[in-house]
Amino acid sequence: MIQYTIRRLLLAIPVIFGILLVTFTLSRMIPGEPCKAMLGEKATAQVCEQFTKQYGLDKPIPVQFAIFMGNMLRGDFGESIRFSRPVTLILIERLPTTIELGIFALLIACVIGIPAGILSAMKRNSPLDVVVMVISNIGVSMPVYWLGLMLAYFFALVLKDTFLWLPPTGRLTAGITSIPFFQLWNFPYISGTFSHYMLQFFSNFLIFNSIITGDWKVLGDSIKHLILPAMALGTIPMAIIARMTRSSMLEVLKQDYIRTAKAKGLQRNLVILKHALRNAMLPIITIIGLEVGILFAGALLTETIFGLSGVGRILYEAITARDYPIIQAFTVVIAIGYVFINLLVDLSYVFIDPRIRLE
Repeated sequence: MIQYTIRRLLLAIPVIFGILLVTFTLSRMIPGEPCKAMLGEKATAQVCEQFTKQYGLDKPIPVQFAIFMGNMLRGDFGESIRFSRPVTLILIERLPTTIELGIFALLIACVIGIPAGILSAMKRNSPLDVVVMVISNIGVSMPVYWLGLMLAYFFALVLKDTFLWLPPTGRLTAGITSIPFFQLWNFPYISGTFSHYMLQFFSNFLIFNSIITGDWKVLGDSIKHLILPAMALGTIPMAIIARMTRSSMLEVLKQDYIRTAKAKGLQRNLVILKHALRNAMLPIITIIGLEVGILFAGALLTETIFGLSGVGRILYEAITARDYPIIQAFTVVIAIGYVFINLLVDLSYVFIDPRIRLE
């Protein structure tokens, strides 16, 4: 197990390097100059020359890439061109929102998608099966931006005078603030150090911070603000997971050991949950891991629609403004996260299927 994990981590290094190389090159092929994008079309040639020298954009692209890789290995992602702030601080502020949104959306997709797929397989060709598959097809077909706007319109405007009202934008209601746990508990730290950054990073997870500090008002409000964007972001993965669960369950239910278990008189629920579902989980877990990439991609539109200050929204703004340090840093984080999720998926196979452990 340890050797397998180490081997997978080593194989991930060239993958991440390739992603960085491609992203670095493509970002500099975007039409337009960073100087004009940041300072406006009226910026003089002298000002633009000073601008490019200040951020090292006058050097050849291979040299820029070598400098970037050297700084990244030291944990330095540089300074944002647009915000004139260290990119590390921006990551600390923005990444927790995207992670919370992704986890919440994936949770919705799995909690609804897997049971729907199981029921659809158990009731094959029944009206329930038809309804689940029709809803799944609709879910796969709906664009995230359209669904997000419709959810915001329905729950924020149509239901504004009912208990079903949900906030259409923002992360917290105006007037409600979250106090970081390390400030509330007077943790000893030195400003600007690695430990300080880590404390800030974890305190920006509003749900986590409110739970450990016992601030239930912030907890309820933060969850309420996440429901609509998580529903919009999780709809497509939910539909795909439901379809994959149904297909995998139907394949397993045809196996001889399932007929033998039924012939022995075992309860139907026991046969489905213990024997069938466990063996059907491998392709389901695989598709869940792949959906994480879709969640990162969909977060860009979702965060923009619902006004969330996360990775997706600032990445869109960075691409528009040719803010290369942010584009590169966020690409690194997303690539590493995606590789890590797929590693967890591969390792989960060992616990689900003992045959893989023996191999």
